[in-house]
Parts: sequence; structure tokens; C-alpha cells
Amino acid sequence: MQTTQTTNRGWLDKTFKLSENNTNVKTEVIAGITTFMTMAYILVVNANVLSETGMDKGAVFAATAIAAFIGSCTMGLLANYPIALAPGMGLNAFFAYTVVLGMGYSWQFALCAVLIEGIIFILLTITNVREKIIDCIPPVLKHAVTAGIGLFIAFIGLANAGIVVNGATILQLGNLTDPLVLLTLFGLILAGILLAKNIKGAFLLAMIVVSVIGMVAGLVQIPNAVVSAAPSIKPIFMQAFSVPMNQIFSFDMVVVIFTFLFVDLFDTVGCLVGVASKGNMLDENGKLPKAKQALFADAIGTTVGALLGTSTVTAYVESASGIGEGGRTGLTSITTGLMFLLALFFAPIFTSIPTQATAPVLILVGVMMASSLTKIDFNDFTNAIPAFLTFAMMTLAYSIADGIIFGIISFTVLKLATNKKNEVNLSLILLSILFILKFVFLK
Repeated sequence: MQTTQTTNRGWLDKTFKLSENNTNVKTEVIAGITTFMTMAYILVVNANVLSETGMDKGAVFAATAIAAFIGSCTMGLLANYPIALAPGMGLNAFFAYTVVLGMGYSWQFALCAVLIEGIIFILLTITNVREKIIDCIPPVLKHAVTAGIGLFIAFIGLANAGIVVNGATILQLGNLTDPLVLLTLFGLILAGILLAKNIKGAFLLAMIVVSVIGMVAGLVQIPNAVVSAAPSIKPIFMQAFSVPMNQIFSFDMVVVIFTFLFVDLFDTVGCLVGVASKGNMLDENGKLPKAKQALFADAIGTTVGALLGTSTVTAYVESASGIGEGGRTGLTSITTGLMFLLALFFAPIFTSIPTQATAPVLILVGVMMASSLTKIDFNDFTNAIPAFLTFAMMTLAYSIADGIIFGIISFTVLKLATNKKNEVNLSLILLSILFILKFVFLK
């Protein structure tokens, strides 16, 4: 028995290069579970959002879980990165509220657009176009993206927990006497202490403790069952092929596909660069090794997701929580993927993980990622201004893509205007022009 376990560990070590990345199976598995728990909300949220278009909620739940499983495992096997994939927030809202409820098209039309987007992404990845976009982003903006994503997910945690709320001054402090807010603050303090003491599995342990306390105190819902039957995806499976040809070749389809492409491209680029930087996965030139494999996994996830019946699949910033637990290889993302598959049968448990348990993790991951700001030269305003706009606009515009856009445009303009042309490449100039045209014609 011991020999078998040792052999299995050896195979995993060789496959995922665990020793080379200074990690082990236990650390990777804990990291994968932690990542899953911080992003498990997508199972319910995606089902709720897409069901407003008329899609079967149970089927969307199943499609979301399966797409996350396939996407995350593909990332782990192809790129060996601890980055999980699932249907993206924001992209699912555009799918439901703009394309279907706003423009009046069917959800099948929207799925068809996502499928075409995925196929285009596969072609762009094969031809290295997406990889070149990542490589052309200057190091100062990559550091800003990392810090920006940290601020972005910390804000999500603060807002979800009710610590900051919408108010007369745009944002204001929430009700700190609310029992749910107090539970979150307790979780934040507990996770912070465990993290400061370098306790392995600090985030996961804190989430479990907060969840149990919340359930015992009657503050969060206790699951009414442990195991449930997996919902069928039949009502939405392969429905992307049911769209009439005249709609496929319409101008509206072009606009919808372009929007999906644009937002997903820079959300993914931002996530990969930011999360990889946090995990020290960028090389000495600030480039992401195996970027092509990572982008290919993302493209496959989107394509397969559309066939299953869900909106665009993309890399998740919550992957940083797993990296914060020490995850450094694809075994982390595969563990996350397997957890999503298990969620099909243990939905009552996984969907009962309260926001109060995950919010502290997101906030503290934001703290960890903010360290990238120390790598930015704020004495040079041609670097400081673009960097600031990048990490500030991600949160203020509630969009990773928009933060990158503001950063690239301002970086290009400032460098060209101050005779620092040698720091700007042709790709940045072309991207800046494309972004400006996007704002002019696609408001």
C-alpha cells in the first residue's frame, strides 16, 4: 500500500513538476479546494442570471459545473498553471441582459455567438495573436494589472459582505453591527491571524470555521440535504446549432461576437498576467511561459461551454486564493475542476458556502497582490499615471478589461508625447487605436 502511494506521488511529481515548483500534492490539493470554494458561487449565480433568458436553471447549473471542470482540467494539463476556469461574471450578464433581454434575440442566438467566439479564439491562439498581445504589454502595466486585480477582488469581497455599500456618496461604510457583517469581520481577523502565522490551509480553515459558525448561529442556511441527483443539460445542450442562418450572418451577430471577443480577451489577459505574477510564474523578461497553452485552454473552455449551454468560459481571478495557499502547478486547477464535477452531486453543500466565508479570503488575497505596486517607479509619471489608471479603473469601472485599456492608451500617449518612443512598440500603438475606436463606435 505504501509503495503504491509513493508511486502515485512520484507520477504526480513528474507530471506536474511539483518538486521543481517547490510544492507537494497536499499543498496543491488544499489550494485547489480553496480556489473552488472562493468561486463556487458561480454555480448558482450563473444559473440564476442565464435562467432569466428562459434557459432551464438546473441545466445551466450542470453546464456551468461541467464547463468549469473541463476548462480547469485543460488548463492544468496543457499549461500546468494553477488557474481555474468557469463561465465569467460580466460576460454572462452581457449574454442575458444585453443580447437576449435587451436586443431581443433568443438565448440560442447568444450561445451561437459564444461558440463562434470560442472558435475564433482557437484560431487566434494557434496563430499566436493572443500571445503577442500579452507579450507586448510593458512590465510596469503587468505589475499594475496584478495590483489592480487584487484591489478588484478585494472590493468584490468588501461589497459582497456588506462592509461597503451603495450610498449617498456613491460608496459608504455598511452597517458594521449587522450580524452577517460581524461574521465576515471575524472571518477576516481569523484568516489574517492564520495567514500571519504561516499556517498551511489558512484560507480553507477560515472558510470552514466561518461557515460552521454561521450555520450554528442561524445566520446562514444549513443545507437541507447532502447528496442530490445531477441535473440534466439536455434542454440546452447543442442548442447553439439551432439558430437560423440569416441571424448567424447578421450585423448584430458581428457586434455581439466582437463584444464577447473584446471583453473576454482582455479579461483573460489581465487575469493570466496578474495571477501568474502573484505566483512568480513570469520569466525574467516579464513574459508568461506557456502563454499559448494557457490561452488555448481558455479557448477550448469557451467553445465546449457554448456546446454544453453556458456563456463564455474564462480564467478566474479567484485563482489567486489558491496561489495564496501555495498552489503552483496544474494539479491545483485540476483539483478545482474535480470539485466542480463533484458539485453536481453535492450541490446542497457547495451552494451553501456563505459569502461571509469567502469574502475575507478575497480581501486578503487583494492585500497579497497589492505588493506588486512596490515594483512600479512612481517617480516617472509616464509610468506612474498609466499604472495608476490601470489598477484604479479596474475597480472603479468594475472591469479588468477597461483597466487594461486605460493603462495601454495612457502609456502609449505619454511615452510618445515625451519622446520616449523606444519604450513603445507598434503593437501598443495599434492596440491604443483599436481601443479608442471601440469607445467611439461601441459605447
